[in-house]
Amino acid sequence: MKNILLAIVTLATFTGLKAQQNEVTTTETMFQNENSDKGLRLKGNALFLPVGIVNVAGEFQLSKKITMQGDIFVSPWKSFAGHELQYYSASVEGRYYFKQAFDGFYLGANVAASKFTFQKWSYWNDRIYDNTYSNPNNTSTDVFVMSDLYQKGYSILVGITAGYQFRLSEKWFMDIYGTVGNSQDFYKGYERGTGKRYDGETGFNRSAEIMPYRGGVMIAYKFK
Repeated sequence: MKNILLAIVTLATFTGLKAQQNEVTTTETMFQNENSDKGLRLKGNALFLPVGIVNVAGEFQLSKKITMQGDIFVSPWKSFAGHELQYYSASVEGRYYFKQAFDGFYLGANVAASKFTFQKWSYWNDRIYDNTYSNPNNTSTDVFVMSDLYQKGYSILVGITAGYQFRLSEKWFMDIYGTVGNSQDFYKGYERGTGKRYDGETGFNRSAEIMPYRGGVMIAYKFK
Protein backbone atom coordinates (compact mmCIF):
# COMPACT_ATOMS: atom_id res chain seq x y z
CA MET A 1 0.00 0.00 0.00
CA LYS A 2 2.82 2.37 0.89
CA ASN A 3 4.51 1.63 -2.43
CA ILE A 4 1.28 2.44 -4.29
CA LEU A 5 0.86 5.77 -2.44
CA LEU A 6 4.52 6.63 -3.09
CA ALA A 7 4.08 5.91 -6.78
CA ILE A 8 0.96 8.10 -6.95
CA VAL A 9 2.71 11.02 -5.19
CA THR A 10 5.75 10.67 -7.44
CA LEU A 11 3.59 10.59 -10.57
CA ALA A 12 1.58 13.64 -9.44
CA THR A 13 4.75 15.60 -8.65
CA PHE A 14 6.32 14.70 -12.00
CA THR A 15 3.11 15.65 -13.85
CA GLY A 16 2.93 19.00 -12.04
CA LEU A 17 6.56 19.83 -12.78
CA LYS A 18 6.08 18.87 -16.43
CA ALA A 19 2.99 21.09 -16.71
CA GLN A 20 4.85 24.01 -15.17
CA GLN A 21 7.74 23.48 -17.57
CA ASN A 22 5.36 23.39 -20.55
CA GLU A 23 3.64 26.56 -19.33
CA VAL A 24 6.96 28.39 -19.00
CA THR A 25 8.04 27.18 -22.44
CA THR A 26 4.72 28.27 -23.96
CA THR A 27 4.99 31.71 -22.33
CA GLU A 28 8.57 32.13 -23.56
CA THR A 29 7.55 31.10 -27.07
CA MET A 30 4.66 33.57 -27.07
CA PHE A 31 6.97 36.32 -25.84
CA GLN A 32 9.55 35.50 -28.51
CA ASN A 33 6.89 35.44 -31.22
CA GLU A 34 5.42 38.73 -30.01
CA ASN A 35 8.85 40.35 -30.13
CA SER A 36 10.19 38.57 -33.21
CA ASP A 37 9.55 41.61 -35.41
CA LYS A 38 11.19 44.13 -33.11
CA GLY A 39 14.29 45.88 -34.30
CA LEU A 40 15.42 48.53 -36.74
CA ARG A 41 14.01 48.72 -40.27
CA LEU A 42 16.14 50.42 -42.91
CA LYS A 43 14.15 51.56 -45.95
CA GLY A 44 14.55 52.93 -49.44
CA ASN A 45 11.86 54.55 -51.59
CA ALA A 46 11.47 52.46 -54.75
CA LEU A 47 9.48 55.15 -56.59
CA PHE A 48 12.18 57.84 -56.66
CA LEU A 49 15.38 55.83 -57.02
CA PRO A 50 14.99 55.22 -60.80
CA VAL A 51 15.14 59.00 -61.44
CA GLY A 52 18.17 59.57 -59.20
CA ILE A 53 16.30 60.87 -56.14
CA VAL A 54 17.33 59.33 -52.82
CA ASN A 55 14.78 58.83 -50.04
CA VAL A 56 15.91 56.59 -47.17
CA ALA A 57 14.50 56.03 -43.69
CA GLY A 58 14.95 54.15 -40.44
CA GLU A 59 12.02 52.96 -38.29
CA PHE A 60 12.22 51.43 -34.81
CA GLN A 61 9.68 50.25 -32.27
CA LEU A 62 8.84 52.12 -29.06
CA SER A 63 5.96 49.96 -27.82
CA LYS A 64 3.58 47.28 -29.04
CA LYS A 65 1.79 49.62 -31.46
CA ILE A 66 3.99 52.72 -31.66
CA THR A 67 7.12 53.31 -33.74
CA MET A 68 9.35 56.25 -34.57
CA GLN A 69 10.74 56.94 -38.05
CA GLY A 70 13.32 59.39 -39.35
CA ASP A 71 13.97 59.93 -43.05
CA ILE A 72 15.92 62.08 -45.48
CA PHE A 73 15.06 63.09 -49.04
CA VAL A 74 17.72 64.26 -51.50
CA SER A 75 16.98 65.49 -55.04
CA PRO A 76 20.30 66.88 -56.36
CA TRP A 77 19.15 67.97 -59.82
CA LYS A 78 20.28 71.46 -60.82
CA SER A 79 18.16 70.86 -63.89
CA PHE A 80 15.61 68.08 -64.42
CA ALA A 81 13.54 68.11 -67.64
CA GLY A 82 14.48 71.79 -68.00
CA HIS A 83 13.49 72.77 -64.44
CA GLU A 84 15.50 73.31 -61.26
CA LEU A 85 14.84 70.49 -58.81
CA GLN A 86 17.25 70.65 -55.88
CA TYR A 87 15.37 69.60 -52.77
CA TYR A 88 16.79 68.42 -49.43
CA SER A 89 14.59 67.50 -46.49
CA ALA A 90 14.61 65.63 -43.20
CA SER A 91 11.62 64.54 -41.15
CA VAL A 92 10.68 62.79 -37.92
CA GLU A 93 7.46 60.83 -37.59
CA GLY A 94 5.63 59.01 -34.80
CA ARG A 95 3.41 56.16 -35.99
CA TYR A 96 0.49 54.30 -34.40
CA TYR A 97 -0.32 50.86 -35.83
CA PHE A 98 -3.88 49.67 -35.32
CA LYS A 99 -2.84 45.99 -35.13
CA GLN A 100 0.78 45.90 -33.98
CA ALA A 101 4.02 47.62 -34.88
CA PHE A 102 5.16 47.13 -38.48
CA ASP A 103 1.96 45.28 -39.37
CA GLY A 104 -1.04 46.68 -41.23
CA PHE A 105 -2.61 50.12 -41.30
CA TYR A 106 -1.17 53.05 -39.35
CA LEU A 107 -1.46 56.80 -38.83
CA GLY A 108 1.46 59.10 -38.15
CA ALA A 109 2.30 62.66 -37.11
CA ASN A 110 5.12 64.15 -39.20
CA VAL A 111 7.38 67.19 -38.76
CA ALA A 112 9.82 68.10 -41.54
CA ALA A 113 12.23 70.81 -42.66
CA SER A 114 13.48 71.35 -46.20
CA LYS A 115 15.81 73.49 -48.28
CA PHE A 116 15.14 73.93 -51.98
CA THR A 117 16.06 75.50 -55.29
CA PHE A 118 13.29 74.67 -57.75
CA GLN A 119 10.85 76.05 -60.25
CA LYS A 120 7.19 75.99 -59.23
CA TRP A 121 4.96 74.03 -61.59
CA SER A 122 2.88 77.18 -62.22
CA TYR A 123 5.97 78.76 -63.85
CA TRP A 124 6.24 76.06 -66.55
CA ASN A 125 5.03 78.41 -69.32
CA ASP A 126 6.22 81.38 -71.34
CA ARG A 127 3.83 84.00 -70.03
CA ILE A 128 5.14 87.41 -68.99
CA TYR A 129 5.60 87.75 -65.24
CA ASP A 130 3.97 90.84 -63.71
CA ASN A 131 6.28 91.70 -60.83
CA THR A 132 3.81 94.17 -59.35
CA TYR A 133 1.60 91.24 -58.27
CA SER A 134 3.84 90.23 -55.35
CA ASN A 135 4.96 93.80 -54.66
CA PRO A 136 2.44 96.53 -55.66
CA ASN A 137 5.01 99.22 -54.78
CA ASN A 138 7.57 97.88 -57.21
CA THR A 139 8.53 100.49 -59.83
CA SER A 140 10.89 98.28 -61.82
CA THR A 141 10.34 98.15 -65.58
CA ASP A 142 12.07 94.75 -65.94
CA VAL A 143 10.15 92.20 -67.97
CA PHE A 144 10.47 88.50 -67.09
CA VAL A 145 9.35 85.31 -68.82
CA MET A 146 7.93 82.88 -66.26
CA SER A 147 9.78 79.84 -67.64
CA ASP A 148 13.07 81.64 -66.84
CA LEU A 149 12.23 82.11 -63.18
CA TYR A 150 12.87 79.88 -60.16
CA GLN A 151 12.62 79.97 -56.37
CA LYS A 152 15.17 79.36 -53.64
CA GLY A 153 14.47 79.03 -49.91
CA TYR A 154 13.34 76.71 -47.12
CA SER A 155 10.16 75.25 -45.63
CA ILE A 156 8.80 74.05 -42.30
CA LEU A 157 6.15 71.33 -42.72
CA VAL A 158 3.73 69.59 -40.35
CA GLY A 159 1.41 66.84 -41.55
CA ILE A 160 -0.53 63.61 -41.06
CA THR A 161 0.62 60.32 -42.60
CA ALA A 162 -1.53 57.32 -43.52
CA GLY A 163 -0.02 54.06 -44.66
CA TYR A 164 0.04 50.28 -44.74
CA GLN A 165 3.03 48.04 -44.05
CA PHE A 166 3.22 44.29 -44.69
CA ARG A 167 5.73 41.46 -44.80
CA LEU A 168 7.28 40.25 -48.05
CA SER A 169 9.54 37.62 -46.46
CA GLU A 170 11.22 36.92 -43.13
CA LYS A 171 13.46 39.98 -43.41
CA TRP A 172 11.80 42.16 -46.07
CA PHE A 173 8.76 44.43 -45.77
CA MET A 174 6.87 46.90 -47.95
CA ASP A 175 5.57 50.24 -46.63
CA ILE A 176 3.08 52.24 -48.76
CA TYR A 177 2.33 55.72 -47.40
CA GLY A 178 1.45 59.35 -48.07
CA THR A 179 1.60 62.57 -46.03
CA VAL A 180 -0.55 65.69 -46.33
CA GLY A 181 0.04 68.81 -44.28
CA ASN A 182 0.78 72.51 -43.95
CA SER A 183 3.88 73.96 -45.59
CA GLN A 184 5.27 77.31 -44.41
CA ASP A 185 7.60 78.49 -47.17
CA PHE A 186 10.22 81.25 -47.11
CA TYR A 187 11.89 81.94 -50.46
CA LYS A 188 13.47 84.39 -52.89
CA GLY A 189 12.73 84.51 -56.62
CA TYR A 190 15.45 84.73 -59.28
CA GLU A 191 15.83 84.90 -63.04
CA ARG A 192 17.82 82.05 -64.55
CA GLY A 193 21.11 83.18 -66.12
CA THR A 194 21.25 86.71 -64.68
CA GLY A 195 20.51 85.84 -61.04
CA LYS A 196 18.35 88.98 -60.82
CA ARG A 197 15.49 89.09 -58.30
CA TYR A 198 12.24 89.02 -60.27
CA ASP A 199 9.94 89.78 -57.33
CA GLY A 200 11.29 93.24 -56.50
CA GLU A 201 11.96 92.18 -52.91
CA THR A 202 15.10 92.35 -50.79
CA GLY A 203 14.09 89.80 -48.14
CA PHE A 204 12.16 86.55 -48.18
CA ASN A 205 8.73 86.04 -49.65
CA ARG A 206 6.41 83.91 -47.57
CA SER A 207 3.64 81.53 -48.55
CA ALA A 208 1.59 78.85 -46.78
CA GLU A 209 -0.39 76.03 -48.30
CA ILE A 210 -1.97 72.66 -47.59
CA MET A 211 -0.46 70.02 -49.85
CA PRO A 212 0.89 66.44 -50.07
CA TYR A 213 4.62 66.55 -49.39
CA ARG A 214 5.72 62.94 -48.73
CA GLY A 215 4.81 59.58 -50.14
CA GLY A 216 5.91 56.48 -51.93
CA VAL A 217 6.64 52.77 -51.66
CA MET A 218 9.39 51.92 -49.19
CA ILE A 219 11.17 48.58 -49.31
CA ALA A 220 12.32 47.78 -45.75
CA TYR A 221 14.91 45.36 -44.36
CA LYS A 222 14.67 44.19 -40.74
CA PHE A 223 17.72 44.12 -38.47
CA LYS A 224 17.55 42.25 -35.16
